[in-house]
Amino acid sequence: MMDTRLISILQNELSTGLHHPANDEELLTQVQQIVSELIMHDFSKLVNMLYRVDVSERLLKQLLKANTDKDAASIIARLIVERQKEKIKIRFDTGHPEDPENTEEKW
Repeated sequence: MMDTRLISILQNELSTGLHHPANDEELLTQVQQIVSELIMHDFSKLVNMLYRVDVSERLLKQLLKANTDKDAASIIARLIVERQKEKIKIRFDTGHPEDPENTEEKW
């Protein structure tokens, strides 16, 4: 069963619904389709989202350069999902799992 926190966060970041993926591969496929659409139709929105999600620009450039034979949307989708998983793990490890969608600083 998929992590509902991950799906919820991705839906929020991607501003679209995901169709209840059963596993990581289905999730990656759906995110890849969204990223592909953004590459073709709204590149600035994609760039904005990558900054919000905090995908490493250096890593993204490195992977795109090293994998010219692979679909860029696939590489980007994998980075987005992996980064969101990292963020969930960090929140859990630091004792702040209550609201992973809330990015506001708490004082």
